[in-house]
Amino acid sequence: MILSIIIPCFNEENTILELLKKVNLQKSNFKVEIIISDDGSKDKTLQFLKSNNNLYDKLIENKINRGKGAAIRSAINFASGDIILIQDADLEYDPKDYKKLIQPIIEKKTKVVYGTRVAKNGRYNSRDFISLSRIFFNHVLTIFSNIFNNQNLTDAHTCYKVFEAKLFKEIKLNENDFAFCPEVTTKLSKLNEKILEVPISYKGRTKQEGKKIGLYDGIRAFYVILKYQFKIFY
Repeated sequence: MILSIIIPCFNEENTILELLKKVNLQKSNFKVEIIISDDGSKDKTLQFLKSNNNLYDKLIENKINRGKGAAIRSAINFASGDIILIQDADLEYDPKDYKKLIQPIIEKKTKVVYGTRVAKNGRYNSRDFISLSRIFFNHVLTIFSNIFNNQNLTDAHTCYKVFEAKLFKEIKLNENDFAFCPEVTTKLSKLNEKILEVPISYKGRTKQEGKKIGLYDGIRAFYVILKYQFKIFY
């Protein structure tokens, strides 16, 4: 079994090498293929990556910054693994969670696993989510997604999304930005694929520390769910 890890990356010079070292530690558990898709970084991210090419298998250089979804799309055809996992290039998510994220797919219990940042009691840790506003909007967006996509998720917009590779490659993705998340969830639901969640660790960062997602992306998420669920707006 090969686990293909796709890492979309934009201006992450402060975290990318540490993140890759953490990912490489997982090679002791299973065979890992690491694919980095740089989304037009303007800082020293590419310089650091090229100087440390032993830390990954494939580097895709996208010259123009188009967004997370576009970066992921550019990497899909390079993934040769049986399972594909999406990993952000920051340090908010811990690769130590890989084993429990992929286990349900290995055991054929599901074809899709999301890592939930929400505790079993339905509570968020405000210290990890940094702000109450992020907790509120994540909760509202997840409820909205569940209603229209007939899912029962606690954290629809988590980074850790894991797929059986064959299924993921069959999904035609279009969105360039953070709307990748609501798009893929909606399209999985249209295929009647149930998503299994497993709890993960999470340590959020502030905008000053490099957090990129914002209010605009939350509004876009509502739009994208309706767009693909009902084939409107296009």
